Amino acid sequence: MKGAYLRRRLFVGWDGWPISIGPDSQMSLEVIDRHSEALFEFLWCPVCGQEVFTHIPFEGVFCKNCNTQVELQESRETRGYEEAVLACFNTTTTWNLHVDEKLRRDLPDGSARVKILGAPGAYKVDWWSPEPGEDWEPVERGEFDDVEEPDEVSHLA
Repeated sequence: MKGAYLRRRLFVGWDGWPISIGPDSQMSLEVIDRHSEALFEFLWCPVCGQEVFTHIPFEGVFCKNCNTQVELQESRETRGYEEAVLACFNTTTTWNLHVDEKLRRDLPDGSARVKILGAPGAYKVDWWSPEPGEDWEPVERGEFDDVEEPDEVSHLA
């Protein structure tokens, strides 16, 4: 009876031979770099102004300083540029946003997009959405570099 139970749980292929369910030694994982390293060197976080991002597999790309999430999408319109990318920033994961107004600036309704055009070494910002104005301005690259984070805030991250 014990052997009959084991046979029912055995997976077999169309030819009657057992099928391997585990990892296949001939199978490989291909890594695709969709965006150049130069694009990430140009990109900065509009919440804190820092330029360092980290990739967490299966989770996304985040600002290493404030944890704002960024999602990159290829733009449908390239206007003849080598690359046209939409960077979509979201503050739902941002650390200390509610208490640290001197080091971080929230995005309107928690998100903003920027369209970047160009090629490695020659990128430029085409537009922001929502458009910067009286109500909102993205933090410029390195704007808060000379400001120290207070001790009572740094432990909240």
